Amino acid sequence: MTPLRQRLLLAAVSLCICCSTESDRAAAQSSQVDTLQEMFAALKRCWRAPPLALGHGGMQITVRVSFRRDGTILGKPRITFESPGASDADRITYRTAVMETLQSCTPLPFSPGLGHAVAGRPFTLKFDDRRSQPKPIEKRAWLTRTTL
Repeated sequence: MTPLRQRLLLAAVSLCICCSTESDRAAAQSSQVDTLQEMFAALKRCWRAPPLALGHGGMQITVRVSFRRDGTILGKPRITFESPGASDADRITYRTAVMETLQSCTPLPFSPGLGHAVAGRPFTLKFDDRRSQPKPIEKRAWLTRTTL
């Protein structure tokens, strides 16, 4: 193979590699988290409240968490608030749901700028279960007219 052909082949291969990495970067950037609003929205999309049979509506739980630049969790998340009237079983159920949310959502795909901005800073995330128990269907016997 002549040196000119080798150079052309090398240039063609490097061009293909550059094009594929550019398209990969574009795809990665489109899914990157660029702002704090996008970060909170991504965490909200991951949140799965426990089934109503296990939990109860109105339960609130707050967790403090920090992230690294690469979107992984730094240290251990810390529960800072739970609804005062919650039973121990409810607390464990919601703590489990919060930790599952954090595990399934992380690492968050931070953009380089946001990764540098949030690295090591604590965030307080509030999880609020605003669902309500379905109302039981009651028989309205007193409304039906029967003649004796």
